[in-house]
Amino acid sequence: MAQNYKLAETEARFADIIWEHEPVASMQLVKLCEERLSWKKSTTFTVLKKLCDRGIFQNVKAVVSARISREEFYAGKSREFVDEAFGGSLPKFLTAFIGKSRLSSKQVEEMKSLIESYREDE
Repeated sequence: MAQNYKLAETEARFADIIWEHEPVASMQLVKLCEERLSWKKSTTFTVLKKLCDRGIFQNVKAVVSARISREEFYAGKSREFVDEAFGGSLPKFLTAFIGKSRLSSKQVEEMKSLIESYREDE
């Protein structure tokens, strides 16, 4: 699995194209990147190789697919953010995220239910 969940803005746009169309033939990906990003073939393959080396995508027999889903990628990115910015403390993150706003009863119940579903058995 990918250990580095950081993508530059253009890498993220490129990744979104792959996730949107996977599995995608590499030459079709070149055409999509030319249309959406104004990239040349060489740029597409350079960035693709970089993201394949990082374990996010793979290019097997000229077919590009994800090694991790968009959801898995952004979940990992979120965990890295909480680790870096809040010392891994989810309560500190939630306090900062919520700030001075109030939660509705429905939001509180949804969060309680979510937390319960992830509770470790003691």
